Amino acid sequence: MGKAIAILVALAAVGWLASSILGPLLYYLVVGALVIGGGAYVYSRVKRSLAPGTRTQRRIEAAARTYRMRNR
Repeated sequence: MGKAIAILVALAAVGWLASSILGPLLYYLVVGALVIGGGAYVYSRVKRSLAPGTRTQRRIEAAARTYRMRNR
């Protein structure tokens, strides 16, 4: 957790430096790249956690079977 906070602080410092030196355009490009990269990371983690054979997927399938049995 401490390492993640240090990385975020370092990224904020680098972003601030880039924005003050190269202007706001580069800053928004960096922020956009971070947002897109973060979204891709979250998507890949969610996709992997719901892959066939994982505990989460088996729980979802079991709940669906139970729901179908109750509503016959």
